[in-house]
Amino acid sequence: MSDMSLPLHRIGELSKLAGVSPRTIDFYTSLGLIEPERRSAKNYRLYNDETLHRLKRIEQLKKEKLSLDEIKASMAVWRKVSSEDQVSDKLMDLQLHLEQLQREVIEIEPVLNQLKPQQAKQVFKRLAPQTAACVEALMILLNKSGIM
Repeated sequence: MSDMSLPLHRIGELSKLAGVSPRTIDFYTSLGLIEPERRSAKNYRLYNDETLHRLKRIEQLKKEKLSLDEIKASMAVWRKVSSEDQVSDKLMDLQLHLEQLQREVIEIEPVLNQLKPQQAKQVFKRLAPQTAACVEALMILLNKSGIM
């Protein structure tokens, strides 16, 4: 378990800190998106600061239009990748950014398909070096970390 000196929050306090309702916390707990650190002597569920961080992440993912099932699956995958929260969070952020970029490419694809060849060449000429550099940096990072 975690260090007993870390602050623990009851549902009401956690809901205020996270900006969600106590019912939302109950719902997320029932779905397994979050779980209490332990129970108090009076059987109150007590949540740690990691749960607060997780709630904020869930709300962020909901704003990205992910379903609760997708959020649960995504968070479970990244928890398996690394026990280190910072690395896990960064990888999840990268995944979200890549998914957002993919959605944007799908949205803009019909417009790009309507461009004349010379127009398309000009657009890609400005975009390609930056995109290639970004992809190359990601590949180096992934290869260094042994993920790929």
